[in-house]
Amino acid sequence: MIDVRPFNTLGGANHGWLNAKHHFSFANYYDPKRMGWGRLRVWNDDEIGARSGFPPHPHADMEIITYVRTGAITHEDSMGNKGRTGAGDVQVMSAGTGVRHSEFNLENETTTLFQIWIETDKPGAQPSWGQREFPKNDRSGRFTVVASGDPADEALSINADAKILAATLKAGESLSYDLAAGRRAYLVPAVGQVEVNGTTLNARDGAGIVDELTITIVAKQDAELVMVDSL
Repeated sequence: MIDVRPFNTLGGANHGWLNAKHHFSFANYYDPKRMGWGRLRVWNDDEIGARSGFPPHPHADMEIITYVRTGAITHEDSMGNKGRTGAGDVQVMSAGTGVRHSEFNLENETTTLFQIWIETDKPGAQPSWGQREFPKNDRSGRFTVVASGDPADEALSINADAKILAATLKAGESLSYDLAAGRRAYLVPAVGQVEVNGTTLNARDGAGIVDELTITIVAKQDAELVMVDSL
């Protein structure tokens, strides 16, 4: 089954400095039919204006993954971490027992990103943060695991039985991904149009995928893909 969530049907709010779209219920957007996708709880599509951002605020017991699409985001937290994550790269934060952090776009251009929250497998764990560069050439024509709860993936570490994957495809290229029984995937093309097992997705549409043991993606346009594989 593939549950398509077109971009123009997403909830959200425009705060001027922040234009946010929500694939699932979040903040003031509530839809009882869109509360999450398995353990995946939040997928926000954010546009953050130049020289603006989120002031310090708290999180606890959630795995938070940020995939930067354009521009850059600068993170600072109560653990003493500070770092700038640029386009195509990823940062993760395991909020654990509790952490305060800020996220600012210190650039002179709009930053766009996906922020993804996954329910933790280790409530009360020690909080942590990390970031890593993921050159797009290294994931051309294939999925690369950018964050995972499995150390064997050699990706950014999170406290959840989940994988966050990224790929780029040229128009006409395809790739396949095997989804284990009992697991779910959620796929969003950051750019480009693709077909997923024959179902069309446009840029920034979401697709909840379950009971499809093989996911075959065909690019109708040059595309950049982000996907979560989780329980």
